[in-house]
Amino acid sequence: MKALHDGRYKATCKERNALAAAMNGHGLVFPEASCTVSKGQAVFDRDGVELWRCNAAYAEVHFKLERID
Repeated sequence: MKALHDGRYKATCKERNALAAAMNGHGLVFPEASCTVSKGQAVFDRDGVELWRCNAAYAEVHFKLERID
């Protein structure tokens, strides 16, 4: 597994639909949100409002992350 570096990302859920995302605990992030990674913590937000947070390693496995900064 590659190291997820601190920074801003566009996070896209890997689930195909809102129901699957909700069942996996990713419903608040579906279909996509911004994600800030800092010191091993991933914080997901939309329009500046925090939606959810998790360990950066978990985010790397469960979301498609595209660096935006």
